[in-house]
Amino acid sequence: MTISMIIAVTVALLLLLLASRFPIALALGLSGACGLILLKGTGYTASVLGSVSFSQTYSFGLTIIPMFILMGLFAVRANVAEYVYTIAARAVRRAPGGLGVATVMACAGFAAVSGSSIGTAATMSKLSIAQMRRHGYPASLASALVAVAGTLGVMIPPSTFLVLYAIMTSTSVAQMLAGGVVPGLLSAAAYITYIMTLGARRIGRSTDPEDLADAVDGAQGEVAGRSWSSTVDGESPVPWRSLPWQGLVYIAILFSIVLGGMYSGVFTSTESAAIGALAAVVILVFENRRRGARGILTEVRRALQDTAATTSMVFFIIIGSAILSAFFIAARVPQSITEAVTAVDLPPTLTMALLLACLIPLGMALESLSILVITVPILYPIAMEYGFDSVWLGILIVKLIEIGMVTPPVGINAFVVAGSAGLRTDTVFKGLLPLFLVELVVVVILFLFPQLSLFLPSLVNPAAG
Repeated sequence: MTISMIIAVTVALLLLLLASRFPIALALGLSGACGLILLKGTGYTASVLGSVSFSQTYSFGLTIIPMFILMGLFAVRANVAEYVYTIAARAVRRAPGGLGVATVMACAGFAAVSGSSIGTAATMSKLSIAQMRRHGYPASLASALVAVAGTLGVMIPPSTFLVLYAIMTSTSVAQMLAGGVVPGLLSAAAYITYIMTLGARRIGRSTDPEDLADAVDGAQGEVAGRSWSSTVDGESPVPWRSLPWQGLVYIAILFSIVLGGMYSGVFTSTESAAIGALAAVVILVFENRRRGARGILTEVRRALQDTAATTSMVFFIIIGSAILSAFFIAARVPQSITEAVTAVDLPPTLTMALLLACLIPLGMALESLSILVITVPILYPIAMEYGFDSVWLGILIVKLIEIGMVTPPVGINAFVVAGSAGLRTDTVFKGLLPLFLVELVVVVILFLFPQLSLFLPSLVNPAAG
């Protein structure tokens, strides 16, 4: 069997396993192991399987991942998201699409301490979708806005995706995290611009089945003398002094520790993550102090359990991707693709644009983390061959992965939002099309103007990572 046939069989097996909803880590590892057996035999494969799982995880730099996850889960248990959403809703209540703007602002704020797209989407779904629908937002618009704004969790630091990319490519973690700030804020600004202009025209006009069903239920309730709908518009706004300002203080503290510590050179990226997690548990204890020691310990235990589960999943995926990468390297896949691409007489910028564009259809079929671990070993050598910046490449890859998180049929954020809000998944996807176009505009801007991604990293000492 030729090397080309072995590569084709391995890739086909990987896609088949992923399409059948096989666990990502096992799909990556099993397909990579099968490819190595076909290519090098069982002896070589056994040696690789025994060494890769240790060498790829025995790294002090990887401790940043559980620390960031733990910090985010402590922030969730401290009700930071609720506080930020309350303040944002009060601040922009008179703006066009005010609640939608507040949702994006809250997602951006919570992403700055959680580092999780799924966590941000799930939390904000419970907080904001019902409120937006009561104010006339179609179910498709409200849910799609939360789904796409939730993706800010993989861009605004702390971001597990940016950290994994940095570790996979030996890029400074500190510079990588700093590079996500401006693109994340630019994305949030693009969502806000949409909801205040084109999106605002849809508020109050809906043909979504869920909204029609709600209207019927509300009318029946009024006839029966038991209307359940709260007329928030008729309520007096919450006084500024009564708002939970501590939420912004908490975010400022955690964000300053993580990014400020690395930016100033006081902490390395790993140290800042650990200190951020320590500060987050102090915040959790303070917020739950009235529940007593038992209540506090319960929240801490749940956060630790969720962190252990999430971290285990990430590390299993790292091991699986390392096995698949070992096969790619043994089969000289990156070198072959690099040689084939550089042999084509196209400008380097156009070549990179075409290669990055391939991530969009991949996002329609593969889960986001699997896209990262599969494509980075292939795209990174090509980009370095052409002289592109590693941080710029990472930001664009993660941004395109963001789009994959809301693209059917996989679109994990759409499923999370639908499940949390009790909506049909096709309702969420229906509202995502215009926001998908907004995302593409942001990608083009980031591609054409690299300094948007590279300005802050240029001010960070690479040794801090």
